[in-house]
Amino acid sequence: MPKMKTKKAAAKRFKITATGKLKHGVAGKRHRLINHNSKYIRQNRGTSVGAKADEARVKKYLPYGL
Repeated sequence: MPKMKTKKAAAKRFKITATGKLKHGVAGKRHRLINHNSKYIRQNRGTSVGAKADEARVKKYLPYGL
């Protein structure tokens, strides 16, 4: 049986924490930031934990973790 391939797009966007949760960067922080207010920019700094509903799909893309 051949090895499963990792979806490289998912590998670049997600990390799996030690407890198995999904960590991801926050959307809307690349350009057009002048249109967002300071509170939006401040609150979306860093990374956040993904939704439980999306975990199964993303983990299928990353068969060997990260």
